[in-house]
Amino acid sequence: MNILKNKVHQTWQNRFFIITSIKMDFKSRFSRSLFGSVWAILNPLVMVAIYAFILSQIMKAKLPGIESAYAYPIYLISGIIGWTLFTEVISRGLMIFIENGHYLKKLPFPRSNLIFVLLGASLINSLILILAAVGIFLGLGFVPNSSLLWLVPLQILTALFALGIGIVCGVLNVFLRDVGQIVPIILQLLFWLTPIVYTINIIPEDLQYLLKLNPAFNIVDMYHNILAFKIPPSLEGLGELAIMAIVSNLIGLLLYQKAYKDIVEEL
Repeated sequence: MNILKNKVHQTWQNRFFIITSIKMDFKSRFSRSLFGSVWAILNPLVMVAIYAFILSQIMKAKLPGIESAYAYPIYLISGIIGWTLFTEVISRGLMIFIENGHYLKKLPFPRSNLIFVLLGASLINSLILILAAVGIFLGLGFVPNSSLLWLVPLQILTALFALGIGIVCGVLNVFLRDVGQIVPIILQLLFWLTPIVYTINIIPEDLQYLLKLNPAFNIVDMYHNILAFKIPPSLEGLGELAIMAIVSNLIGLLLYQKAYKDIVEEL
């Protein structure tokens, strides 16, 4: 309990560093940019537009439950939102120690600050994407309901689960730089093994259980429920995600603590 109190106290003391770093991260991505934060949402929305144009007619008859003539784009955008947050946190975690080596070696401050900066920046980017998506939904005549509030715990749990994975990958990447090349490939494979551009009912029933082994399946399914089908996510699904978030972060923390001195020397 005392350790937790000390961590909270340290984080509060360093809140200005965390907030300033999040602002700098956001500004650095769009400095000298004509359209600013528009670029934060352009890439996923362009991907949505491409898939929607190519696959909308194929998927048109396979989306019962979405009350809109634009059911497929709505389904697609909903899944992309969850997937984008999940992969952004992992990708940032993959490089967190390498990109912040100068902090780890020189500045005396709680290293957990870097994690809060990572989470804060990723959640802000995701919020921008959600606002853009809701704007598109309204433009298509599709009005979200109160189930949208479930995005708050879902966003937090998704980011925390991905954080644990990202920390593990980040530690390994310090010592084996091939990890930085392998993880994006694995994420690309997982994208196609997650029902984002297709629905699970197009997969033979005897093979559907294989897709459900994918850790991103539960996440994307809950985003679909909230945004596309306008229903709350299952409490069981949120509970499973919470457990996965706790486990992934415990593994990441233990690995980081064991390897910290070696990380500093390696960097």
